[in-house]
Amino acid sequence: MYPDPVFITVASSMIGGVITSLVADLTAIAAPTVLSGGPELLSRIQFAWTITIHIVFASLSVGLAPLIVYFTYRDVKTGSERYAQLRDFWVKVFALGFVMGTATGIPMSFQFGTNFPIFAEFAGELIGGPLAFEAKMAFFLEAVFLGVLLFGRERVSDRMYLASSVLVAIGAWLSAFWIIVVNAWMQTPQGFDLAGDVATMTDPIAAIVTPRLAWMYVHMQLSAVIAVALLVAGVGAYLLWKHDGNDAWRTAVTIALVLLVISAPVQALQGDAYAKHVEDTQPAKFAAMEAHYETDEGVALHVIAFPKTLEGFTDPRAENLYTLSVPMLVSYMLEGDPGAEVIGLNEFEHTPPVAIVFWSFRAMVGLGVWFVFLGLWGAYRRYQGRLSESDRLLKALMLSTPLGFLAMIAGWYTTEVGRQPWMVQDELLVGESVSPVLTGWEAMLSVAAFVAVFGGLFLIALYAFRRMVAAESRRLSEAEEPQPPEPAGPSPGSPTPEGGDP
Repeated sequence: MYPDPVFITVASSMIGGVITSLVADLTAIAAPTVLSGGPELLSRIQFAWTITIHIVFASLSVGLAPLIVYFTYRDVKTGSERYAQLRDFWVKVFALGFVMGTATGIPMSFQFGTNFPIFAEFAGELIGGPLAFEAKMAFFLEAVFLGVLLFGRERVSDRMYLASSVLVAIGAWLSAFWIIVVNAWMQTPQGFDLAGDVATMTDPIAAIVTPRLAWMYVHMQLSAVIAVALLVAGVGAYLLWKHDGNDAWRTAVTIALVLLVISAPVQALQGDAYAKHVEDTQPAKFAAMEAHYETDEGVALHVIAFPKTLEGFTDPRAENLYTLSVPMLVSYMLEGDPGAEVIGLNEFEHTPPVAIVFWSFRAMVGLGVWFVFLGLWGAYRRYQGRLSESDRLLKALMLSTPLGFLAMIAGWYTTEVGRQPWMVQDELLVGESVSPVLTGWEAMLSVAAFVAVFGGLFLIALYAFRRMVAAESRRLSEAEEPQPPEPAGPSPGSPTPEGGDP
């Protein structure tokens, strides 16, 4: 008798614990804010909660898309049952993420009107086009051909079915592109002039291809691939642990580890270069990422940091942290000169909440280091031909199932909180963007509704995913059961029970 799916239980507990902690923190912050009338902070909390839930489903679609293309291609080309099984399972998971992503994504855009109408008026000409492209160009492309993937295997030709998988993948990656276009413009706005309190587009290409776009898009797509690679590896590890020797899921784990061993180091290198770009374009955000307050030369990099006291957690500074630091490394990484000057937070009039940015950044980087190690470990065991024999590796993969999504959430907190208090960097403050008629109590009720509904949707998705994995496990168990032998019939020429001819 095997226990309930270990990795799902752990994943549910870890992500559920994060959500519960967030709810508790939001409640503690929001209650006094309502009493003092603070719709700005509550609107920020509501949007943060929305993106926290939505990004899990959005990244699931983005990361699964290339895998579904590969599984479909191998199924069509080879006719192998194992690729058909993997395609069938992960297309259903993709559909779950797509439905939940739609349900959580539509209300997110509505908040531009309900909570941040001044921002919508200010930037509507710049962000309206990309958001419309995302819906009309990407979303419908993805939705139509996902239907073919789900219901058309026996109804369309192999070529059409494979083309449908490619079009679904293009739709998923196009959708992410147009959303990143909007966010990248908010980080590094250009291609517009101000006409009073409204930004008027002057250069559409510049407004779309901002300095941040390529950095952010590549980083986001790699994050989604890593998160899904860990998900596939975790599911496969569980099913290998429970059904030793299953070819389909050994293949799934192998493919996931190949993705991880390639994408995790590439992400680390790209992230290092991305950080230099952030220092060039948003120096206050970069200073918050390192809790660097005073402009100085030869600035050290805090590789590992732990708070000495509670104050060290809520207000991280060098004097209240235990750190393992490399002297002058920040200066060298940014300028190639160990004595280069790095601007500190005290130079800026507007600064982000340092604690959230500092610890989110370290959570993301720390998890990224683990992903590199895990990929190398798994690749080495696969090279030895001992993938399914290594209990420690299988358990590590199961426990790491949700960590890619948590790293992505931490990265988004670093990006978005690090831009605060700006809604559009150096152009429009968040406080200037909030609806002037929104009261604290109205905002509080809205936050409570979003927490309840989105939390409920997330739990429903976890439950549905758990059912999918349990059904796959039952299917494998049934396939492993020995089939009873066929009853032997009478031999030719032998008499029938009635004594007649057979």
